[in-house]
Amino acid sequence: MTAADEAFRDRTAAVELQIGTDAGCWADFNNDGWVDLCVSGSVWLNRQGQRFEKLAEVGTAVAADFDNDGWLDLFSWSTLRLYRNVAGQRFVEVPLPRLPETVSRGACWGDFNGDGFVDLFVGGYEDWDRGITWPSLLLLNDAGQSLRLSWSDSQYRARGVTACDFDQDGDLDVYVSNYRLQPNRLWRNDGKARFQDAAAELNLLATSPGFEGGHSIGAVWGDFDNDGRFDLFAGNFAHQDNRGDQPKSRFLKNRGPEAGWKFDDRGPCGVFYQESYATPSAGDYDNDGRLDLFFTTVYGTASFGRPNAPVLFRNTGDFQFADVTQEMGLAGQPPTYQAAWADFDRDGDLDLLAGGKLWVNQGNAGHWLQVSLRGDGKSVNRAAIGAQVRVRIGDRVLSRQVEAGTGEGNQNDLTLHFGLGAHAGPVQLEIVWPGGQRQTVSQVALQQTVIVKFQPDSAPAR
Repeated sequence: MTAADEAFRDRTAAVELQIGTDAGCWADFNNDGWVDLCVSGSVWLNRQGQRFEKLAEVGTAVAADFDNDGWLDLFSWSTLRLYRNVAGQRFVEVPLPRLPETVSRGACWGDFNGDGFVDLFVGGYEDWDRGITWPSLLLLNDAGQSLRLSWSDSQYRARGVTACDFDQDGDLDVYVSNYRLQPNRLWRNDGKARFQDAAAELNLLATSPGFEGGHSIGAVWGDFDNDGRFDLFAGNFAHQDNRGDQPKSRFLKNRGPEAGWKFDDRGPCGVFYQESYATPSAGDYDNDGRLDLFFTTVYGTASFGRPNAPVLFRNTGDFQFADVTQEMGLAGQPPTYQAAWADFDRDGDLDLLAGGKLWVNQGNAGHWLQVSLRGDGKSVNRAAIGAQVRVRIGDRVLSRQVEAGTGEGNQNDLTLHFGLGAHAGPVQLEIVWPGGQRQTVSQVALQQTVIVKFQPDSAPAR
């Protein structure tokens, strides 16, 4: 198969999508097994990979099962409204208590206090003209009835927010991408939704001379080196000015418990400089077992007339990434904040939503497995947001997490995708559920989507 055969193809018009370039969210809203889409303010139902049908107008949003009833709900961070999914047929607004006024560019769901219901972290941005920093909000779930304010912070100007249990202690931590040369934050969770900023302690602050922070727009968690630990890619809009080079985009390797969960700054790792990088999104598009990176830009033309454009970087191993945009049919994309992955047509490879287009992956090389997790709605939230799954292939450990919010305001499908390359035999899944309970599923055949339900008698956290 040639590179042209494996390239992405624009099928937006063919599937009857009419969308803009705002952030996108993949989620199965009607529980038919076909991942749907919330983008540019509208919910679109996927009709078996053949076409999309508009269902509702809700704003730009992230999805989770807020009330544990088995249907994915939506929080619109663009309008600060919560919508309950009624049996996949309509969305009804849920009244919220009076909240501090804010303007957001992204939010992420996660069970931050361990009560079995997902909570919400909303990033607060800015009003540049008035010199206002809008507050970020931590909203805790009132047993599926509403959300209540637990905490707010208006020190820095947040853009992207994304959660991960990077230190494997059973609770979700939150990385916040701050703009205006302000330092990013890693809010480390004590398990009860009490957070302390650990960015400096864990070596996550910018190291460019004269700068303690960058113009960060989005970041993404991912196990980029297949060692079973979640690393971080921080995306930066980086000017070159008379103060020198502002902090550029970089990979930060998670060194694990032996190093106190500190991170090593690996630098750009092949992600070449463009001034106006925006939101990153990670997915294994070629099914070789390594997480690749799609990275958008704010502008098509940056300072001094230099062209900027979104780039697809292929992970070639050992924290090295190569530009494959042209050969994979993605050259010439417009500037956008939209980047999200899902296997929309259920053919075993990841498709890409970006730049107001649905880019369908034509490649079928490499074996694959997709894993859809189900919590019990009691100790584990129904959509299993925050769970991690590991697959061992030889000396590699492929890790994925169920996340509801990545980059700047985007969301990948909650179904986890594993490319397995040449490995054809069955695999064993190790699942770490929110709260830290562990469950093993053995002899799982490939080339399928497997549903795994939480077993309350799983091994306790360790």
